[in-house]
Amino acid sequence: MTTDTIAAISTAQGRSGIGVVRLSGPDARSIATRMLRLRDDLAPNHARFASIIDEHGARIDAGVVTWFAAPHSYTGEDVVEIAAHGSPVVLEWIVRRAITLGARAARPGEFTERAFLNHRIDLTQAEAVRDLIDAQTLEQARVAAEQVGGSLAARIRPAKENIIALIAEMEAGIDFAEDDIDTLPSEAIVERLNAVRAPMEELLASFAYGRVLHAGVKMAIIGRPNAGKSSLFNRLVESDRAIVTAIAGTTRDVVSERVSLGGIPVELMDTAGLREATDEVERIGIARSQQAMAEADIVLLVLDAEAGINEEERHLIGAMRNRSLLIVQNKIDLLGSDHTDDATLNALSESLGHYTATHRVSAKTGEGIEDLRAAILNLLRGSAVQERSGVLTNVRQQQAVHRSVDGLHRAHQAATSNLPHEMLLLDIYEALRGMDELTGETTPDDVLGLIFSTFCIGK
Repeated sequence: MTTDTIAAISTAQGRSGIGVVRLSGPDARSIATRMLRLRDDLAPNHARFASIIDEHGARIDAGVVTWFAAPHSYTGEDVVEIAAHGSPVVLEWIVRRAITLGARAARPGEFTERAFLNHRIDLTQAEAVRDLIDAQTLEQARVAAEQVGGSLAARIRPAKENIIALIAEMEAGIDFAEDDIDTLPSEAIVERLNAVRAPMEELLASFAYGRVLHAGVKMAIIGRPNAGKSSLFNRLVESDRAIVTAIAGTTRDVVSERVSLGGIPVELMDTAGLREATDEVERIGIARSQQAMAEADIVLLVLDAEAGINEEERHLIGAMRNRSLLIVQNKIDLLGSDHTDDATLNALSESLGHYTATHRVSAKTGEGIEDLRAAILNLLRGSAVQERSGVLTNVRQQQAVHRSVDGLHRAHQAATSNLPHEMLLLDIYEALRGMDELTGETTPDDVLGLIFSTFCIGK
């Protein structure tokens, strides 16, 4: 437990109907009461109406004050929250007044850091608090809320308990061999390690989905001029964001828009048509298109289903064999409803070589758009375990679990090679340390400082 009391504005900057100042620490209640005129004494977990007064007793504002007594609070300390009118002048004055009365200004993330240090939450829950605040889609918020509830720690708890039990039995067999305590046979150790490895490897695989959910992806829409890229872009963003005309080369620069696909943030980029430039402006636009294509996580190549495929498009497809590429045959409405599966489209698909699974759409009528959205979402998610409850969402978590899985793998190899148990235990302890790093039980102080410094002040 800390000995000082901190104070900060906990609501967003700017004017609002209500703003909250939070105090946490052993003197939070006494400091708060000296700047309040209360109708009733503060009581734990009860809101009280109060006047906020200056050092002379003059009223500055009126608000609602709530006291959370230690250890039953967010930080595990005494916490007082003063909800006043959301004037920045008033809220800043309340913080300055609290500092005058003995508090100090809170650092970014210090309230959540104290919650972690006082064992109210683990490190995965602390990171999830930040993710919840930063959420841009409802799915991001849902996943973060699950993590705040401890879903990630709960997911590894059975594996950790099994590892600790295995360590205890192996240590006992080594330390008390003279007391006729049997050592575990290698076959039993391998079986128990396998029982732990499987769920940990599944958890590690969840990072593929958690990463794109947390960070989002960039997707570039490319193709020849007048292939319908801007029309498809507008369909996907559900807005007339890009200019669409029958004139080839209308798009002269990269137009971007952020959308949510299945809760995953996607930055869609409509690019200039790829062809030999006719002027300097178009040349710059095509160069920017190529740059956007290079930076994109996913490339959506739009082909004109009626015009077929040209050599430049074939070359582009061949050059992107190692990239995440989706091929879209657009303008199928021009072929007629009774020709959408005829030889024209089939011949186009066959000419694409290993990209036989193309997506046929009409950006004009909307036909095939929902199937294309589903295909994009499947590509975004990949083969990851798509569980909302307990997925890895950042590199720190992924590295901790990778360390654990690596230790389990080495222990498995040692056990199958019948190496001494003392050698096995080194790797098994390494696996346990990875689990502890995930929840923050063995995380170095400099890592903690880096994590909490990314929080906003007041949280």
